[in-house]
Amino acid sequence: MSLTDFNPRLAALYTCAADPGPLTPEQAHTAMQLHLDCTVDECLARRRARRTLVEAGRCVLEARALPS
Repeated sequence: MSLTDFNPRLAALYTCAADPGPLTPEQAHTAMQLHLDCTVDECLARRRARRTLVEAGRCVLEARALPS
């Protein structure tokens, strides 16, 4: 990858403190893998990725993971 290919929004996938914004399901899957040890309560990238995958029908949450 060259510097001209750099996308600051997608670079946010690598940090827990930044919401990367809208993701494709493929980008969300990558974010979930990058933040495997994170929780959605602490990590904005994982939270966005999980929401994207749920909305795309690629992830079904257990009842205990649903908001009250």
